[in-house]
Amino acid sequence: MPESTGGYFFYDSSVCLIQNLSHICQNMTERKNIAILGSTGSIGTQALEVIAEQSENFAVEVLTANSNADLLITQALKFQPNCVVIADESKYLQVKNALTPHDIKVYAGNNAIDQVVEFDSVHLVLTAMVGYAGLKPTISALSAGKPIALANKETLVVAGELITELAIKKHAAIIPVDSEHSAIFQCLVGEPLHRIEKIYLTASGGPFRGKKRKELESVTKEQALKHPNWIMGSKITIDSATLMNKGLEVIEAKWLFGLKTEQIDVIVHPQSIIHSIVQMTDGSMKAQMGLPDMKLPIQYAFTYPDRFLSKFPRFDFMNYPTLTFEPVDKITFRNLELAYEAMHSGGNKACILNAANEIAVDAFLNEKIKFLQIAEINETCMDKVKFIKKPTYDDYVLTNKETRMIATSLI
Repeated sequence: MPESTGGYFFYDSSVCLIQNLSHICQNMTERKNIAILGSTGSIGTQALEVIAEQSENFAVEVLTANSNADLLITQALKFQPNCVVIADESKYLQVKNALTPHDIKVYAGNNAIDQVVEFDSVHLVLTAMVGYAGLKPTISALSAGKPIALANKETLVVAGELITELAIKKHAAIIPVDSEHSAIFQCLVGEPLHRIEKIYLTASGGPFRGKKRKELESVTKEQALKHPNWIMGSKITIDSATLMNKGLEVIEAKWLFGLKTEQIDVIVHPQSIIHSIVQMTDGSMKAQMGLPDMKLPIQYAFTYPDRFLSKFPRFDFMNYPTLTFEPVDKITFRNLELAYEAMHSGGNKACILNAANEIAVDAFLNEKIKFLQIAEINETCMDKVKFIKKPTYDDYVLTNKETRMIATSLI
């Protein structure tokens, strides 16, 4: 009989975030059709590089983008998907005129994204949209029983309880793509979750590692966007600089692995070689290591439970003779502490935090507020917005809307 732990089932001691292995462990002699939500972003473009290298195993079935019509057209002409969706309806004719002659269907609007993930021809959905926008299409995909390669951490941050319950109900797979959660997932293959004592999410420390609040009062957008190790989109790069990204990952880990708040810790690892660590109940520890390259966890999510040969650069110990670790400064980087508070409170508190942060980060990127004000706005919204202990989907929608209004008023 399967064992239930933290909301997920485990078979014969094999870790299974995946509810029904038949959804994902299909015969890989046949090409797997993938829908990429957010194909023009950092994760989406790297996923297409993986598919290009593994073209005998994967095909692009659906591509979606928010407003980058030019890149979406270029991608579609190269990968020849069944259809594309441009969320910005004002770009519909541009995309349609470019792709219709190539027998590629073109749709527009957010509702269309929700619908295309349900197509029978889609075998796996990569959710790589940025922020709250990824929630509804992920729900649609799970409702259709589609396995999810999850790169949109905000989905579980905003509505973790709702998402995990839906995945269980629909026997739908959720495979993490974030490098830290992929690392934990890889360490847990062959281990039941009740053997976890603690997990350690590693953080590079971002561009401001070691700095104190006084030094951060006047940092610029350009400085915050210079991440030392990873190449990412602007939103996640700012989140990394404030350590909000690590806070969101802490909440995501709680839902993915059925953990308690006290079982999740964060340590600074400047080299970004060890992506995360799992400590088991007998005291032993497992770590997943590799060069900082998102294509590796993307490919693993696509190929699980197999590992395919890749041309990715290989790690050389002689290039990294020393790996170091430091404690996290939660006083200077207040966002991480706010994430722990939201996780401990539960309910809609993390939804409030995420919505406030999206508004605050956008304001910082547009040079309307200072760097330290991001956390201040987040904390104020967490205090002001009504707390709901058992939110429904509609409650999440209203919480998101109300928080954004309050956050905007604070700018």
